Amino acid sequence: MRTTLLILLSLYGCWLSASNDFDCHFLDKTLRIDYTFCGTTRQQQVYLSELMQSDGWYGRRHNLDRLLVEGNGQIVVTDTLHADTLYIHSFSTLFQEWLSTEEAVTTPRSFENTFLIPFPRHAVDVTIRLTDMHRQEQTRMTHRVHPDDILIRHIGQKNFTTPWRYLQHNGDSREKIDMAFVAEGYTRHQMKKFHRDCRKAMQAILSHEPFRSMQDRFNFIAIDCPSLSSGVSIPSKEDWKDTALGSHFSTFYSERYLTTLHIKRLHDILAGIPYEHILLLSNTDKYGGGGIYNSYLMSSVSNEKSLPVVVHELGHSFAGLGDEYFYEHEDLFQEYYPSDVEPWEPNITTLVDFASKWQDMLSPSTAIPTPVDKQEPYTKLGVYQGGGYQTKGVFRPVDECRMRNNEAPGFCPVCQRAIRRMIEFQTEKKKQQ
Repeated sequence: MRTTLLILLSLYGCWLSASNDFDCHFLDKTLRIDYTFCGTTRQQQVYLSELMQSDGWYGRRHNLDRLLVEGNGQIVVTDTLHADTLYIHSFSTLFQEWLSTEEAVTTPRSFENTFLIPFPRHAVDVTIRLTDMHRQEQTRMTHRVHPDDILIRHIGQKNFTTPWRYLQHNGDSREKIDMAFVAEGYTRHQMKKFHRDCRKAMQAILSHEPFRSMQDRFNFIAIDCPSLSSGVSIPSKEDWKDTALGSHFSTFYSERYLTTLHIKRLHDILAGIPYEHILLLSNTDKYGGGGIYNSYLMSSVSNEKSLPVVVHELGHSFAGLGDEYFYEHEDLFQEYYPSDVEPWEPNITTLVDFASKWQDMLSPSTAIPTPVDKQEPYTKLGVYQGGGYQTKGVFRPVDECRMRNNEAPGFCPVCQRAIRRMIEFQTEKKKQQ
């Protein structure tokens, strides 16, 4: 009787507390959910593939029921009885980028996707929602998860964990943001080079604000994942490598776009390791990379511009920043961002809802569009025509920023604020306004 009363009092206490109280609704474990996204531009589907669990939850424990950045989709965990949102997480995917290609009009394809959520104490409903460039829902799928399901596979046992080490350890992973460097295209005999490359990349990241002044909120780790071949695949040269993640250049036939489609394999490698954000370092001197919000970043490491690329792609994958560059002589990306919709990315705008962006940081006398001042291309904040791959209709905060080119000294004030807010969102209890 006493035990039953204690349980009821505990549940009553959770009901009285805020709906995003982590310990009331979740265990200190991770639920990994594998999905397949498939379809064409006309119709998309989401299919559940597999459920897995591992010890420890390394994502945020605060602000569980809200988003800071919308992304191109969300995964939402709700209580089965009252439909209260217990956890929500936003993301973008390679599948949704592919939907903008010509191939997606006629040829159905499927893409792997994996998401991590805190392991629920009780049955929950999990919903995946995908949106388009108009920020309209494309498709959604909901399924129920019972935590006592015997077919939820246990993974990440210590005896089978991929070798890893801390590069910088600032505290308990439950309180810090865990950044995981993963080796791609390094053989077993090249792991020392991988560790050197990791440290160079880490130092490059921490040389930029606000990562530099907030570095005590991060842990960095290196994951020794050897490949049979050295380097990564370059399809344009018919050079295919046998690497840990099967990555390659020429994603969507864009020569410098370097990605991997093997998302499940990536998370298999990471099983049992404290990680939130994934940084794939590719052992090649060919220029290129890619960054997908809350999925991963990938960059070559042996090119003279590799370190600026790592930082740029982290802007995408960590903070959901948009590209600020544009193509003056190419129509391929024109109207990529519709003129009647405000992009969700915090550092570009179509002026449809500029008040939600950096309007509060400007002087009321700022001209729109702002003329370029070549004397102060980095520091002069304004509303500059061109961004999001388009010459007109999309605007950026400064003329030169790390999200536009490799020559900029760092992130502009708007990007810095967006990154700072993301760091605070993931580590602080107080909800931001």
